[in-house]
Amino acid sequence: MGPFRLAVLDDYQGVSGEFADWSALPVRRTVFREHLGGPEDVVRALQPFDAIVAMRERTALPGEVLRALPRLRLIATTGMANAAIDLRAAAECGITVSGTTGMAGATATIEHAWALMLALARQVPHHDALVRAGGWQSVLGTTLHGKTLGIVGLGNIGRGLIPMAHALGMRVTAWSRHLAAVPPGVDAPDKAAFFAGADVLSVHIKLAPSTRHYVGAAELALVKASALLVNTSRGPIVDTGALVAALRAGRLAGAALDVFDAEPLPLDDPLRTAPNVLLSPHVGYVTRESYAQYFPQLVEDVAAFLAGQPIRVLEEAP
Repeated sequence: MGPFRLAVLDDYQGVSGEFADWSALPVRRTVFREHLGGPEDVVRALQPFDAIVAMRERTALPGEVLRALPRLRLIATTGMANAAIDLRAAAECGITVSGTTGMAGATATIEHAWALMLALARQVPHHDALVRAGGWQSVLGTTLHGKTLGIVGLGNIGRGLIPMAHALGMRVTAWSRHLAAVPPGVDAPDKAAFFAGADVLSVHIKLAPSTRHYVGAAELALVKASALLVNTSRGPIVDTGALVAALRAGRLAGAALDVFDAEPLPLDDPLRTAPNVLLSPHVGYVTRESYAQYFPQLVEDVAAFLAGQPIRVLEEAP
């Protein structure tokens, strides 16, 4: 049968070996630093492998891909949910899917959301480029004190924004279709009032079929022209076409995006040329601290599977 072969996917920075000890695993490990591409490319590259280590949702593993990989027996992924993996197909194919736990990634994403908000409000990328080109002051920034932060979704990350918002002297509002009780210091207006009243919108909803274009043309039509939008959740939650149209028409002052419909972002994507857009390459959770939490647990997942006792197994919700 040959050695047990393990593929580490999308290790863009080439650091998976730095944050965990893989030497104790009786496997032959191959690290892929570049994104593999579409389904056919993924199948072609992964045919020889028994196991995959996946950074959450960087590479899609739908049923058509899993069924074309008969040798595959294990997927170890960061997090305890991965919308890019077809868990039903994995179970049907006899593939175990294991995850990781911990809040380091969420904490990092909260900080990155604030980094994007502040950089967008104070025009930091513009000022940096201006000074490097020999220029000086040319545009005005926006003070967040006294403004309203509108949080779309109040999960762990959405709630994590609240203390900093209050520290900056911001009012906080929240909305989602199924919003539960809100914490003290947060208002929950109806949908129209929420979008109309927000000076900064920050998106924190999980991607699902029901949440695609959760923030679309109708929602953006309610937003004031001076508002800013930040998305560190998942790209398809915001309708990209409607967002670009609003930016180009001056119906939205700016957007900061860490996530996109297709990743890595295609060279011809209209977001690259839209006005007043700040882009980062899905690095909200990409910190030394989160990787130090993820990778040792991924090694544990593989070791447990090889010992016949899989841990942190992900299963399709009933």
